[in-house]
Amino acid sequence: MKSSLQFYGGMPLPMRVIAPGRLATLREQAGLSKAELARRIGVSTRMVFFYEEGRHTPTPQRLQKMAEALRCDVEELTGVRRGEEGLVDLRFAAGLTLDQAVELLRRTTVGRDLHLSAPRLSALEQGHPVLGRNWGDRDVVGRLPAALAKIYGVPVRMVVDAWMRTRPNEPTPVRPRHRRRKGASGPADAAWRSLNERQRVYLGEVLRDERMTETEMWMRRVHHLPVLRPAEWRKLPLALHAPARVVGYTRLQERLRSNGVHDPGAGATVHALERRGLLITSTDVVHHPTAGEVTRVRVEMTKQGRAAARAGLGEPAEQQPHMPLLSEWLWGVMARVAAAGPDGLDRDALSGRAPFYLGVGYKSRSAGRPSRGFIDEVPVLATDGSHIVGYRWKLTPVGLRHAAEYLDEYRRRYPRVDATVVAALADEHS
Repeated sequence: MKSSLQFYGGMPLPMRVIAPGRLATLREQAGLSKAELARRIGVSTRMVFFYEEGRHTPTPQRLQKMAEALRCDVEELTGVRRGEEGLVDLRFAAGLTLDQAVELLRRTTVGRDLHLSAPRLSALEQGHPVLGRNWGDRDVVGRLPAALAKIYGVPVRMVVDAWMRTRPNEPTPVRPRHRRRKGASGPADAAWRSLNERQRVYLGEVLRDERMTETEMWMRRVHHLPVLRPAEWRKLPLALHAPARVVGYTRLQERLRSNGVHDPGAGATVHALERRGLLITSTDVVHHPTAGEVTRVRVEMTKQGRAAARAGLGEPAEQQPHMPLLSEWLWGVMARVAAAGPDGLDRDALSGRAPFYLGVGYKSRSAGRPSRGFIDEVPVLATDGSHIVGYRWKLTPVGLRHAAEYLDEYRRRYPRVDATVVAALADEHS
């Protein structure tokens, strides 16, 4: 099959170059000479000179080695900010050539179904039409982001976002699965219906307590306080083996007492839910200021228990692992930015970690969670245009596209978030 791509030596032309002057600056900051950098990345000193002059483009592997030698990210060399990556940037950051990426993808079912080749992957990265068997089948193509995420070592949501930036005129490749009709039977619904009223109250309150604890962990993270691992904080305190007049009641016990269904200790209700595989109980020993060392009973929801509680309370199922959706909190931030109108939201109106998760150019200190690039700080000029007087947050094109693509799903999942303005903007740009 002929391709409309330009080729150099039988392969697509290089698509990422080092930003002019950036390599020399980073090399000097790292205290490395051209010769030392050349030694570390396995090229000649003359080639480093060519790199710095923009006369040659390093391969993805050498670009990766260069970033390691300079102790920086690949995007610092290419000038691509976090939240602006395209598909080719993800491959370069992973240190893979087209041939290497294709070889890995051909080992997957979707890679074989799409008959992936270097020209086809290059066309995908350049935003060109990709021709071939199954490329018109959205169900097949929709499986490709997960395969790309695996070989690039990034979350699926990062691939989907990069896909939308690279191919702005196409629908997003990953779509929500349609839920069963209301009233349709399923394992979670059946599990909930099998419970008596008391057991349902218990399971619902455990779910609510888990959410409260999750919010507390998030607040601790915002204020840079130590945060327990999810495997630990999900074990919720249920009871202390000591007289209540001495140690009082746990938060979960108080919630159960307010519903008039509290059992002393772990209780028969908890044990019944545990036998059904909906909860897990465990014990440890803690120090109480009055009672001294006491045994504490903790309860943890299983995946089945969480699904049953959600089904019984009429809530959406948990997000599918491959879905690139935001949490309710971040979706609310997007709605706030949209509601601010054409002028944007004041820079200081967003506090905490929201910019690190949504803002272009942001990344966490650990660099573990990539920014989505859905909002950006836009400069506000003085009346005479002579200088910048401030910055305001606005939705980026990919942020608006994301909101438009998944608006119905967000409304279903997070009905409390007012997305009226987001919907209006999505209609204007559709």
